[in-house]
Amino acid sequence: MINPIYSPDSNRYDNGMKYRRCGRSGILLPKISLGLWHNFGDVNTLANSQAMAHYAFDQGITHFDLANNYGPSYGSAEETFGIIMKKSFLPYRDELFISTKAGHDMWPGPYGEWGSRKYLMNSLNQSLKRMNLDYVDIFYSHRYDPETPLEETLQTLVDIVRQGKALYVGISKYPKEAAEFAYRYLEERDVHCLLYQGRYNMFNREPEEEGILLQAKENGTGFIAFSPLAQGLLTNRYLNGIPEDSRIARGGFLKKEALTDEVLNKIKALNELAVLRGQTLAEMALAWVLKDEMVTSVIIGASSVAQLKDNLEAIKNTTFTTEEIEKINRIYNQK
Repeated sequence: MINPIYSPDSNRYDNGMKYRRCGRSGILLPKISLGLWHNFGDVNTLANSQAMAHYAFDQGITHFDLANNYGPSYGSAEETFGIIMKKSFLPYRDELFISTKAGHDMWPGPYGEWGSRKYLMNSLNQSLKRMNLDYVDIFYSHRYDPETPLEETLQTLVDIVRQGKALYVGISKYPKEAAEFAYRYLEERDVHCLLYQGRYNMFNREPEEEGILLQAKENGTGFIAFSPLAQGLLTNRYLNGIPEDSRIARGGFLKKEALTDEVLNKIKALNELAVLRGQTLAEMALAWVLKDEMVTSVIIGASSVAQLKDNLEAIKNTTFTTEEIEKINRIYNQK
């Protein structure tokens, strides 16, 4: 049987998704964005990847977050998205907000990572071909390069916008001082920094503690959070041990050493609070990141439509009482 041509849900903007303004800009992003870091590579089935992308768009998720080396293998998530783009999303391109990034290891040799003009330009050109796109909506410098002059990296972002290969630019994981320089440099050249992308969750609060959230707000830049579930720790997956099909068991980025007795006790305590709120732990963890208007959107990863559907429940309740916040903070600080 031949699969029918994709036709998105005509009620996709009335299915419950909510949008937030991204800093000082005309852009509204869905509170939940779909990240393609894992589960969209060439080791995954195209059918499942396509089903997740279709479901996301049907639910009002307009933002798809990629990077040059997402997969596995490197580049394959963009290739997968390029197939979906060509087969399904091309008529709806103007409704989509698509990002990619460059900064981490991509190809061998001295020009295959970090922040040089040569690497960033070449990487974006490759990304556009893989994704079957003429431009991306936002292109990020994926990490701060301590060796390359920051002016070189940032001027490349300026030139990428002026060449029409990206509508907006952003920075990811930059230390606060470098971020301040970036905001100022880009603004002086009439290329506003639209987004700061950083790791933020109930276990990792550096953007809040280091002032990066407030800094972004003061510069009119949105903040988008990745790893809101601490790579799966902030879910019910590990409440009763390590499942065979989990990230820890598979030996990925999340290591067995991360699940200490102390961390497990915190997970169990947070889960108890989530139950009282009528949420799963994952839903509460996502809601916690979104509780503050300084966070524009949160990027989720999913391995199935069912998981994506569950995570979308989080936006139904992102309000916390003072008592709930205090309890979460106590759990966070306990040894």
